[in-house]
Formats: sequence, structure tokens, C-alpha cells
Amino acid sequence: MSALAPARGEVQIVEVGPRDGLQNEPMPVPVDARIALVQDLAEAGLTRIECGAFVRPERVPQMASSDAVCRALTADVMIAARGVRLSALVPNLIGLERARAAGVREVAVFAAASETFSRRNVNQSIDEALRSHAEVCAAAGSAGLAVRGYVSTAFGCPYEGEVAVSAVIRVTDALLRNGVFEVAISDTIGVAHPAQVRQVMREVLRAVPARSVALHFHDTRGTALANVLAALDLEVTVFDASAGGLGGCPFAPGATGNLATEDLLYMLHGLGLARGVDLNAVVAASARVERVLGRHLPSRYYRAVRSATGRTHDGSRPGAS
Repeated sequence: MSALAPARGEVQIVEVGPRDGLQNEPMPVPVDARIALVQDLAEAGLTRIECGAFVRPERVPQMASSDAVCRALTADVMIAARGVRLSALVPNLIGLERARAAGVREVAVFAAASETFSRRNVNQSIDEALRSHAEVCAAAGSAGLAVRGYVSTAFGCPYEGEVAVSAVIRVTDALLRNGVFEVAISDTIGVAHPAQVRQVMREVLRAVPARSVALHFHDTRGTALANVLAALDLEVTVFDASAGGLGGCPFAPGATGNLATEDLLYMLHGLGLARGVDLNAVVAASARVERVLGRHLPSRYYRAVRSATGRTHDGSRPGAS
């Protein structure tokens, strides 16, 4: 199967910048700016957006106001009219109830493929985390909510190094059996390369169907786009990305930004695999949040376009007073 003709047609992008991107910022981003980022990305044509996380604020203070963010967005007429699927990360039943109260209809749970990362991230073993997710999935199903899953450290762990593919398959299969509709196999620290992606995903896809799998790459070592191409050849067509290349993981030393939405879109547009998303509008959304953050965003496409227009992160031209 060629990367130019994936089996399921066009590629779907799950935009994670408003959650996975902003959660790694040194200071919380104002609620209004978080809402505006999601609105801008929805107007650009992105239809799956992770907008918050209902986690303990002392653990991830950047997501502390997700209740207010999600309430505003789930009541937004434009977002509803565009059919945008908003989702939020929840670690447990308490988080699920908070998400429901804020009007969220899709939630995500997360498990790790390495024991050490699981304990550092959620203070639970892998099996304990999976049992907790089973409860969340059951309660969400009863309430009519969809559940997505993440498998962290699938290509390498910051504490244990190499991770066995059998561990990735075990956690992926357990999440699907618990009732998630899709599992994002995640390169949490950005160590994956195309040969590894082919090896890991060939084994994963022998155990679970491609339609139930997404991939979540970080671009720490500059290999994220190459990894996407490798995965397209294996008929995986759902990928997480973050506007401007925002992101990282507060519990994974050395993890830097996610695969940038602009970089992914530029490549996919060239391949004819992602219509309906306005790349220029995504750049504008990133520029707006860049001004809020007061620092340059790492997306290569974004930086190239902004450099060509002579704009700095504050919107001024170089040398302007």
C-alpha cells in the first residue's frame, strides 16, 4: 500500500495543541486565550480538537480552568454548526464527571506502556491504571460519551529506555476491550524513527485493526513527518498534531513539542490527503497564541511563513519600534 493512497481515504488530524500543547507551558494561559485558540482552529476547518484536561490542578496547573474553557466551547454556536468534536482528557471518574458537567461529549484516558512512567505520571501501576480506565469507560458509555485512549511511551521511555512491543499491544488491546473507540499510540519523548514505526506498528496491527489506531508523535529529534509517512504506508490515517508545534510532557524529561499541525498539513496537502483545512488559517491561529505566550513557536512551516512576511512573535516587523 502506497503512502499516496491510504486504505481509509483522507487523513484525519486530531488537534491537541489546546491541551497537550499548552499543558507544558511554564505559566497557565488565560482562559480567553485558550478559548480563542480552539475557536480559531475550528474556523480553520479542524473538526477534532482536544480542548482541556480535567486533572488535578496541582499536578498540571496549566489545565486548571478547563471547566470554564469547555463550558464556553460546548455552548459555542459556530463550533456546533461546524460539527467539531471537542474532547478532554480525564484520569478518573471525578474527571469524567467534571467533563460531563462542562458539556463535553468525548473524553480521553491515558495509560503507559512502561511501569516507571505510569507510576511517575499517575502514581499507579499499568494494571491499576487500566482498571481505573475500565470504570471510566463504563460510566462514560452509560452516559452516552465516547472515549478515546492514549498509550504513552510506546516507542521509548525516559526512565526505562526501550519498551517491548508486547507491552504496547497489551495496553492497546486492554483499552479497546474497555470500550475506547480509538487508541493513539504515542511517542511521548520523540525517539521514534521510521524503521521503528514500521516494526512496532506492523506488530500492533496484527493484533488490532488499523481503524482503531491513531499515532501521536513528538518532533524532538526531527523525525515526526518521516514517521507519519511510514505509518501511512501501513494504512494508519489518524494523527495527532499541535498548532505551532506547541507541547511536550511535564512528566517526561527531554520531551519537546508535538508534531506541528502546520508541518503535517503542508505535507498532507502536497500528497492530496487532507482537504478542508485552511493552512493559512492555522498559521493565523498559531500567531495569535504566539503573541500570548511571548515566544517563538517551533513549527518549521509556521516559522518559514512568518519569516517570509517579516513578522516577529509580537506581530511587529524586525527593526520596527
